[in-house]
Amino acid sequence: MPALFDFLKNYSDYIIIGLLGLMSFIMVWFVIERYIFLSKIKVTSYNNIHALDIDLNRHLTIISTIGANAPYIGLLGTVIGILLTFYELGNAGGDIDASSIMLHLSLALKATAIGILVAIPAMVFYSALGRKVEVNRLKWKALNSSKHLEK
Repeated sequence: MPALFDFLKNYSDYIIIGLLGLMSFIMVWFVIERYIFLSKIKVTSYNNIHALDIDLNRHLTIISTIGANAPYIGLLGTVIGILLTFYELGNAGGDIDASSIMLHLSLALKATAIGILVAIPAMVFYSALGRKVEVNRLKWKALNSSKHLEK
């Protein structure tokens, strides 16, 4: 068990923050891709609303999933940090320093903060892109309802 705690002590921050950084990069990548696509799409080229929906909603689930799960990844980092703090307290042999405990606990909370910093923009972008999807759907419906009225 000490080997596991040594591994967590040495690498947990890199793993958790690295994973959150990767999630953030993926989220920004798909947000940019979706924004460009949704800004340039020509709804008139679609004859079927279902085909339009497939193209409009592509990759939005990834953005939403990142936004929903980033706080949990951060929370995992915090739990690991608190676990390590208690492990070190147990190995201290009764010599407990309150300032050391507070320092370790405050550092453990940084993972949750970073997770929230990834999640909030992801959910904001998801909502904004969802609105662009709805506007494009309504454009298609407006164009196609007027075609049916002309006949």
